[in-house]
Amino acid sequence: MESSRSILHVAFLLSLFSGPISSSLAPRNPASPLLSNGHACIGCVLIVSIVEQLVQVHNSTAQEEMERLCSYLPEKLFLKSICYLTAEMFGPDIIKLLHLKMNADVVCHALQFCKQEAGQPLCHLYNPPQEGLKRALSRARKIAWHSPTLTGPGGLMGICSIPALAKICQKIKYALSMALPLEDADGDKFSAFPTLRGFYWRGRDCNDRSRNIYPGRRPENWDAQEDSNCNGIWGIDPKDGVPYEKKFCEGSEAKGLIVLGDSAAAHFHIPPQWLLAAHMSVKTFSNLPMALSNELDWPQLSGTTGFLNSTDRLPNHSIYLRLRQRNRCNHRDYQSISKNGASSKNLLYFMGSLSRNRLLDHPAIVIYTMLGNDVCNEHIDTVSKMTTPEDMRAHVMETLTFLNSRLPPGSHVVLYGLADGRFLWDHLHDRYHPLGQLNKDVTYEQLYAFLSCLQVNPCQGWMSSNETLRTLTSERAKQLSNVLEKIAANETFANMSLLYLDYPFKEISEEWQKRGGETWQLIEPADGFHPNEVASQLATKFFWETVLQQWPHILGKENPFNDEIEHLFGDQGGH
Repeated sequence: MESSRSILHVAFLLSLFSGPISSSLAPRNPASPLLSNGHACIGCVLIVSIVEQLVQVHNSTAQEEMERLCSYLPEKLFLKSICYLTAEMFGPDIIKLLHLKMNADVVCHALQFCKQEAGQPLCHLYNPPQEGLKRALSRARKIAWHSPTLTGPGGLMGICSIPALAKICQKIKYALSMALPLEDADGDKFSAFPTLRGFYWRGRDCNDRSRNIYPGRRPENWDAQEDSNCNGIWGIDPKDGVPYEKKFCEGSEAKGLIVLGDSAAAHFHIPPQWLLAAHMSVKTFSNLPMALSNELDWPQLSGTTGFLNSTDRLPNHSIYLRLRQRNRCNHRDYQSISKNGASSKNLLYFMGSLSRNRLLDHPAIVIYTMLGNDVCNEHIDTVSKMTTPEDMRAHVMETLTFLNSRLPPGSHVVLYGLADGRFLWDHLHDRYHPLGQLNKDVTYEQLYAFLSCLQVNPCQGWMSSNETLRTLTSERAKQLSNVLEKIAANETFANMSLLYLDYPFKEISEEWQKRGGETWQLIEPADGFHPNEVASQLATKFFWETVLQQWPHILGKENPFNDEIEHLFGDQGGH
């Protein structure tokens, strides 16, 4: 699923120089900025809010707290420099306005990051000031009106045309382009590097110099001389002269895992610590460069292809790790072909990066999981922009035809139904967002309304106070799930079988409640939209138990040599 993409100062600069992290998956010209006034506004409101809260927490001045925030940021990817540049350009006006007790909405409208379009309401996240939003804004504009950063051709967006700032802008644009790749930099290649679509997304390459060595392939000459499939099993047993790969893996029904998904499958995650001024420190942002170079996705922790334990010490029992535990010959054979904003409509734009050779590789289990973007969009007339059942069938059949041309015989495709997103409003609307926890002043209802006003709400249909609209959105999601279920029941392909599963949010919620939790704790707190890591792990549990009970053959049999493999090869080279 897609989300609001702006985060702290990075979102601020991102909205200035390149627009929001792309929800469009079509290639773009890097030289042409894609400014979204909505995302610029969100970025500004977030930053000013955090500075304002830091002032409150430390009983300090706005200038000191802007410097403190910048000092927390890592040097990597120019992040600290970007922050100081931002403070230098806009700090004086922000300091003046905050000193006069103007809230973040007023500050950002005064600085023209937030703009009232003709005929549109004045968008705001916080409750209006006592004197009224328009009157406060009128006062604020008189103070900030002569800011040099707001003058010149193009107003705010003309700052990069100022000669003194042009070179710095170019450096920032380059840094952001490196930090936020919009396309898979490696195509269908495996990598020895973790981010930028590297081995956090697909199994680590054990020989980057050879295109014929990669995870998931059938072993060449039983890997007697080298590890051609990167599963860490190779060489010859000196006792009998039989290659270990042949001895331990022949006939073991080895297979890989491939996920075709959206941001939920990629585990889109903005750490709430990034928004909590009361707990910020240098450690808070230590993982920011990694997160940016992964498009704010954390596939290495996801319930599908994850292999690392989270910093919260939540053990990862992903589908991939369960397949590996069942048969250690499956080591490193995973691929997350997932994108923020992915849906049935645009999947074919990036599905070509899937790596599977029908003749040379092991079969695969493919999980198709598009939980919401076929019904979620930013448009005011959201229902008219939703995928129709007819289009859903056409898109999915095109995807399956492509998969059949790539997958080895004996593969399986599991089609996941869409989520019923009414749980978002039902369990979050009256709770405080991380940004509102300090002063009890921002609920998710306010956040959803703010995003809708700016026309950047990632799901107008579900993140809405309109109960009728929420119901219509769920009805369409159910219709699209029915299409997937019928395809699985009635269509056949030469190289793969088709299966269907409902998304088990009800079961996940009930299981979590049995463990003493509450349903709202299963939703990402920063965006109020995505299932979080706990929900992802519980979904994996239900997936595995259902498949093991109904279709155990697709998982392959348990390998009786697992203990011997572990004894001889340890962690098989790790991940």
